[in-house]
Amino acid sequence: MWPFKKQKTEKRASGSGFTAEIVAARQSYISGTRGIGELTATVQSCVGLWEGGLSLADVNGTDLLDRRSLALTARSLALRGEALFLIRETGLVPCSDWDLKTHDGKPTAYRCSISEAGGGRTETVLAGEVLHFRIGCDVSAPYYGAAPLKRAQLTAGLLNAVETALAEVYETAPIGSQIVPMPEMPNTDMEGLARGFRGNRGRVLIRESVNVAAAGGPAPAQDWKAADISPDISKSMTKESLDAARNAIGMVFGILPGMINSATTGPMVREGQRHLAQWVLQPIAAALAEECTAKLGDEITLDVMRPLQAFDAGGRARALTAIVKTLADAKEAGINPDLAFKLVDWDAE
Repeated sequence: MWPFKKQKTEKRASGSGFTAEIVAARQSYISGTRGIGELTATVQSCVGLWEGGLSLADVNGTDLLDRRSLALTARSLALRGEALFLIRETGLVPCSDWDLKTHDGKPTAYRCSISEAGGGRTETVLAGEVLHFRIGCDVSAPYYGAAPLKRAQLTAGLLNAVETALAEVYETAPIGSQIVPMPEMPNTDMEGLARGFRGNRGRVLIRESVNVAAAGGPAPAQDWKAADISPDISKSMTKESLDAARNAIGMVFGILPGMINSATTGPMVREGQRHLAQWVLQPIAAALAEECTAKLGDEITLDVMRPLQAFDAGGRARALTAIVKTLADAKEAGINPDLAFKLVDWDAE
């Protein structure tokens, strides 16, 4: 008889559990440093725009999505790619970590970790009891989200490497230091002379120039001339690399490079705000509203365009004037306005 009994239930670690986090940390330690673009000001600025845009959204149909919950959702989506909230009568409870079970690729149950002061707790709930927001899903794992930096790891690593290199240069390199040639003298005299240069800041320093002469006549006359030892990092194209990495990271988050440019103008900023609100935040808001409608039962809508004023006010006013004039002309001519709208492919809604 085989001495080992077959285990009936096989337990495996999930993709977002504690074991997976430990394995990922060990893999990062073995393979070396990796891009941590989240620590850069560029990424935090983009995350701040996401937080501000979603927290100002107009919410219709529920009181659970308050400003605080929307800001937490935006930050979690920007840095993690997904956010999970428990639905409670008192409000939404954010979860720091979770494990899930799926059927046909759709979550059916969750094991959630809730952070508390002095220690967290774990709860097991059904899928209908949570709001699971996610972006950047892959077809191999549609129940997991992916952050923008996760989808652009190479660029995030470049930005991190350039900023880390610059930080190390400004911290350890002898920037502003100079070497001054001195005649042959004891080390004690040279140290005393160096201290004299250091202590007299902002003053005119007068030192005697010594030309060494030997048998056969004087040596070629050479005065003291300082040599700068500051590193020349312009040849490594750090500025161009840093600007390119910043612009690419901004585009990943939906921030146009023109908004990061120091010479940007007001119209460019407005166009960048419209692009961020219309092509990035509004689709995310629509996905959030769809998840809330499915879990809460009521028809819920989120709009970021109106509160952010991400539209051309002058263009809308001109369009409204033209529409009113056209309707008046159509009424005088006896033309049905609904038919006229259908001819230009306009819906009544």
